[in-house]
Amino acid sequence: MDKKKKQMCILCGVLLLLLVVYFGIQTMIKHQEKKTKEEKEASTIYITDVEDVSLINYDVGEGTQTFEKQDGNWVYVKDPDFPLDESYPEQIVETFGKLKAERELEDGDELADYGLDDPAYRIQLTDENGDKTSVYFGNDSGDDSYYVTVDDTKKVYTVNSEVLQDLQHSLEDMAKLDEYPTIGSGNLKKEVITQNGQTTTYDSENDDDTENIAAVAGGLGVVSLDKVADYSVEDEHLSEYGLDEKSRITVEATYSEEKKEKVLTLYIGKEDGSGNRYVMINDSKIVYLISTEICNNILNVED
Repeated sequence: MDKKKKQMCILCGVLLLLLVVYFGIQTMIKHQEKKTKEEKEASTIYITDVEDVSLINYDVGEGTQTFEKQDGNWVYVKDPDFPLDESYPEQIVETFGKLKAERELEDGDELADYGLDDPAYRIQLTDENGDKTSVYFGNDSGDDSYYVTVDDTKKVYTVNSEVLQDLQHSLEDMAKLDEYPTIGSGNLKKEVITQNGQTTTYDSENDDDTENIAAVAGGLGVVSLDKVADYSVEDEHLSEYGLDEKSRITVEATYSEEKKEKVLTLYIGKEDGSGNRYVMINDSKIVYLISTEICNNILNVED
């Protein structure tokens, strides 16, 4: 074997050895990380362990809120038609189904000494078998934590105050509102307005409607569904908003989106007395408020 080949063999051997060492070190690191994670998990105190939660009931000082899982979907019990964003109850289940404590108090005082004889907040989870788990929150422990106890165990723990954030959303915060499409003069094809049995049509294919299409598109393009008058209106109450079939104005806007033709149906009701009109879209049960000025633009009428 000549000198060059010998050197090459030596280099290959060294490289192989380095690779073996490298992968050995990586394996050791992963093993240590796994061990550390397992040790940390073993030392973690969980004060609840609830699976298959079917009912959530809590009170954080603003009245009782109750959510129930019906046919696989979470609903607001007081109003099952409320458009609930299910991510909120799911987050509550994730946090409180396996609630992590910071520490358990050993040889603690009476519950009253921690404010747990008359809890400030409480939450109860019920599983599919009807078994209930209740968590009670007492005084602030002074280090961004609260004293808590579970059921009637009388054991006292501290938990991070951040867990309460999952319970402090208003019902309005938890509403899942309708999505409104992007409409402008560039993609609006046609608008058909029906009022009192009379129909007005603006068609982008009609050269005489160029200005009209631009005008109504200007109104449709600035609609914002962020003001709600009623989250789940009943049919018998539609007349209160001027949205019953006899009273409302129906606007059908045909527009293009991703090379597909779609139709938005907008129902316009009466004014609220504060510069807005009640409106609904498509088959939604939510009644929104849109400024009268925008509605007039959509209807192509003078203010």
